[in-house]
Amino acid sequence: MTASHPLDLALAQVNQRLKAARLGLKIDRRGDRLSLRGTLPPRPGSPKLRSHQQRIPLGLPATKAGLKQIEQEAKLIAARLIQNSFDWRDYLGPVAVLHRAGANLEEQIAAFQQQFFAERPLGNASARTTWEKAYAPYLRKLAAIAAQHRAYSLPEAIYATLQSTRANSRSRQVCCTALNAFAEFLNLALPTELKAYWGRYGSSQTQARSLPTDEQILATYAEIPNPAWQFVYGMMATYGLRNHEVFFCDYRALKSGDSEAIIEVQETTKTGLHDVWPFYPEWVERFNLRQVNLPPVSTDLSRTTLQRVGQQVSTQFRRYQIPFSPYDLRHAWAIRTIHMGLPDTVAAKMMGHSVQIHNRTYHRWISRRDQQAAVTTALSRS
Repeated sequence: MTASHPLDLALAQVNQRLKAARLGLKIDRRGDRLSLRGTLPPRPGSPKLRSHQQRIPLGLPATKAGLKQIEQEAKLIAARLIQNSFDWRDYLGPVAVLHRAGANLEEQIAAFQQQFFAERPLGNASARTTWEKAYAPYLRKLAAIAAQHRAYSLPEAIYATLQSTRANSRSRQVCCTALNAFAEFLNLALPTELKAYWGRYGSSQTQARSLPTDEQILATYAEIPNPAWQFVYGMMATYGLRNHEVFFCDYRALKSGDSEAIIEVQETTKTGLHDVWPFYPEWVERFNLRQVNLPPVSTDLSRTTLQRVGQQVSTQFRRYQIPFSPYDLRHAWAIRTIHMGLPDTVAAKMMGHSVQIHNRTYHRWISRRDQQAAVTTALSRS
């Protein structure tokens, strides 16, 4: 039998009020803590399909203040049950702890960061790069806007942060992704879905840009004065690598004279382990790629990030006044594989992205190839 407590009389009175209001919830005291009990939907992961009697561990103290707070919470939960909007995530796990502690925005962001890394392999360099490049800048901006406009609710601060980025830009899309993940972590209901702000950035930007021709790629290679940076340039042109991937490849087959000249992009990169073949194969010899000659760039991911490694490549392109970006070499490689008839699924795998992204990014050239193939087939039958 539970020992008597000075709060028990007041607790019984509150429970009587809840019963009279037909809220379907009752306050329990266990030691010096209060919880709610009632018929509730199954918890996440529960094998049960129907609502049943359960406790909500609110962790409130058995004090007058705690009793007042849990009575208000009971009314709120009852309303959510009626509206079919009750969600266990508000009461379980790290988010519930944040809510109960009255955590401020900085503490919420810190908890989100902790969960972000907890869900990924320990020491994963790609995760660290993703956080620093795609999440941290926009969460810092959110915190700054919230501090500047203290009257804003959190949803208002989120919308203001989104609108501070340029419409129809990659930064707008990355910002949407980061803030949507943060809102989902907090189980925060937003009046307007963030995808409404996504915009039209995407494949059209790639298709509109002027990509270097094979002749321009060859001519520019000859103008780079540093052999090590010539090697980086040649690898990106021949294998369609991302900036940082050049420094995280297994070159053993290439150096040993393997006839297919396959390289293996390592697990530590943005998209993990995958093999890549050269397009064109003759560029392996043209760019002297079997003589692996990487510039002295730090690749110790305990001291640097994939993003910083990639930035050094972009810096050298500007330094040597190369008239196109490193990513233009990657796009040119992709289009080359389309013209040469490599299946899109294979090209996408070699580029380390999904077929959906591949088809969306290179839609114009893929459509042209498919149309040409259909026309050629039709003419051959006539």
